[in-house]
Amino acid sequence: KCPFCRHPLPATTAEAKANEMKRVEANDPVAIRQKGADCCKKEEFDTAFQYLTKAAELGDIVAHYQLSLMHKNGEVAEKDEKKRVYHLEEAAIGGHPEARYELGMIEFGIGMERMDRAIKHWMIGAYLGDEQSLTALKLGYPIGFVSKEDFATALR
Repeated sequence: KCPFCRHPLPATTAEAKANEMKRVEANDPVAIRQKGADCCKKEEFDTAFQYLTKAAELGDIVAHYQLSLMHKNGEVAEKDEKKRVYHLEEAAIGGHPEARYELGMIEFGIGMERMDRAIKHWMIGAYLGDEQSLTALKLGYPIGFVSKEDFATALR
């Protein structure tokens, strides 16, 4: 039985797909995001964009992150850096560690005047368990971008 709804598990693939569509029709953001991810795998990007947008509107942070990747990779009508950053910010606010790393890289790419913001993003990402954020901090420490206190905090 399903640990969430206690219904018997589907016996066939057709039953599983029917159950998935019921969840999509019930506006389950995780099911909608999964449907969008499946469309991405099939390279049906327009359909994937619609599903992921709906999931993001329902508050799914992973959908926001996936939408940012679609904008980055040009899998939508056109690449849009502002929309990419918007979706990264929404995902980061929701606690998505990779989104924090990506925002840190964007801030780092802007220049030295934004390095403090990049470090803050990487600190939060490292706290959330993101290895890339921790690596960025490790690389920044020996050259003086990251303070000893910040580096010690990230290693805890």
